[in-house]
Amino acid sequence: MEERRPITDWLPITRDELKKRGLEEVDVVIVSGDAYVDHPAFGTAVIGRIIEDEGFSVAIIAQPNWKDDLRDFKKFGKPRHFFGVTAGCMDSMVNHYTANKRLRSTDAYTPGGTSGFRPDYATTVYSKILKELYPDVPILIGGIEASLRRVTHYDYWKDRLMPSILVDSMADILVYGMGDQPLRELLRLLKKGVPFENLRTLKQVAFLQDSSEELPKNKQWKTKELSSHETCLQDKIKFAANFKTVEVESNKWAADRIIQKVGNQTLVINPPYKTMTEGEIDQSFDLPYTRLPHPKYKKRGTIPAYEMIKFSINMHRGCFGGCSFCTISAHQGKFIASRSEKSILNEVDEVVKHSEFKGYISDLGGPSANMYRMQGKDEDICARCSSPSCIHPVICSNLDTSHKAMTALYKKVDALPEVKKAFVGSGIRYDLLVDDFNKNNDDGNHDEYIEQVITRHVSGRLKVAPEHTSDTTLRVMRKPSFSYFHKFKQKFDKISEKHGLKQQLIPYFISSHPGCENEDMANLAVETKDMGFQLEQVQDFTPTPMTVATVIYYSGVHPYTLKPYKTVKKKEEKLNQRRFFFWYKRENHGYIRQTLNKANRKDLADQLIGVKSSNSNGEKRAPKWLDERRKKEKNSSRKNRSGKKRS
Repeated sequence: MEERRPITDWLPITRDELKKRGLEEVDVVIVSGDAYVDHPAFGTAVIGRIIEDEGFSVAIIAQPNWKDDLRDFKKFGKPRHFFGVTAGCMDSMVNHYTANKRLRSTDAYTPGGTSGFRPDYATTVYSKILKELYPDVPILIGGIEASLRRVTHYDYWKDRLMPSILVDSMADILVYGMGDQPLRELLRLLKKGVPFENLRTLKQVAFLQDSSEELPKNKQWKTKELSSHETCLQDKIKFAANFKTVEVESNKWAADRIIQKVGNQTLVINPPYKTMTEGEIDQSFDLPYTRLPHPKYKKRGTIPAYEMIKFSINMHRGCFGGCSFCTISAHQGKFIASRSEKSILNEVDEVVKHSEFKGYISDLGGPSANMYRMQGKDEDICARCSSPSCIHPVICSNLDTSHKAMTALYKKVDALPEVKKAFVGSGIRYDLLVDDFNKNNDDGNHDEYIEQVITRHVSGRLKVAPEHTSDTTLRVMRKPSFSYFHKFKQKFDKISEKHGLKQQLIPYFISSHPGCENEDMANLAVETKDMGFQLEQVQDFTPTPMTVATVIYYSGVHPYTLKPYKTVKKKEEKLNQRRFFFWYKRENHGYIRQTLNKANRKDLADQLIGVKSSNSNGEKRAPKWLDERRKKEKNSSRKNRSGKKRS
């Protein structure tokens, strides 16, 4: 039976709920593309609770109707200070469309998983509506959609370069990255009486100003100017060079301010804050969340994204992998912000109290599960570093990769009587656990960790992401050689055998990535087939703003070297690369053989789908391995049919 809680335990999302809190108007109104789930894994809840924690009143307009008379946008009237606008936990275009630009039929952040409750380019749509309704109220935009579109960027869905989202949205200020620190500072300045228009010296914000104006003064900041938006439209190489500057400055502790001309305006991007301390990140996670969706959604069905994480624990933020196709480090930063053990265990105590908890924690992890508490041994070296990755092309000698803190924490969670099993469901960087790649394992902490995970925290399958087998493609991806995956698999198999466990290692791969040729995909298929894998869960590269791979996709060159790379772009080309993943499907055999024969790689075709042979009548005969597989499937089908009861 679900516990009944007073509606005032949630932040208000209706006028009636506002009155129950004794309020007629609020200081801040948040407009979000997601349904409101009061949980620390949902950005809107975190931002709302921070605003409340700083002594301001707040209300949420969740998934407003942007097509009717706009009554949803008007229900709380004018906030005293500003509107906060976010598209939600995902970029709205990634939320809406597949890699082949096909409209998705579901939305994980909406009750019932129903699609159609947010617009394309949600941040811009919401912000423009608010500007029309309340032209004198400041608008602050944030979240991943705003963060990764803060500067000239390539938009895959429009297939062209777009200016900073500030231009089209007409918002006053953009907060990029994780917004906890800049938001608290902004609120404290407002409390002191500083006007909103005077908040342009805050770290980690961006804004537009007339090009004739002087830049806000700050003696501590140097300023770097990017090629203008108009120059980027004419010159793809200049656009690529811009990206390098933005990524380097985003990953520095003492970064420079960035400016870019856009028409007759200047985009100003102030440097980011240093990574959150343990106390700061605990403060965000320890706020009084109900950890539940708002009761209003009960009749509309469950919210899939919430169902996935309701019994999970996020132990840290950030990722120092710097993968070329990933936006995690671009948004959360490359330096790890880790919660205290006390904060994490307190959250576990909250999870086990949930009325539906059956003893299983679905995930003890983070963006990359095994980066908790990892940091530079000497902070002075980190302060001077501008590398986008701490582990590519090699692991930094200054990086402490000890897994001891994680292993100890897992064991403490395991020891709790209410917890039957705590899984590590988020991705593990397996390369950190391969001694040939990561030499920092004098005390055997890596082996202790992986044995703990395999024996106690895997539900039959451990998912890891080698992403490719081609060294050329992997270098573009900023991922290590596939040879290290072989070594990790040996370690996985050895530990599983030692403990009598029949568990699977599930590798993830990407097709159509910049630098990947059809022959690379064929080699991937052959190598994984030889290892005994029959791939089912694969991903087609989707260009998203603010990644190296997207810059290569659009410009044709790597932003750091300006070296040209080929990328497949046509829908048919992308689908054809995916065919190699599914070499075992008969309908793909003709294409695979034809393509590889044309590339003078008949050897690969033979390894993948067998040597072409004929029977005595001259008819084509399937290879022996395929015959055997079809027999097994046929027998299995017969068993299933015979086992069914007649109705």
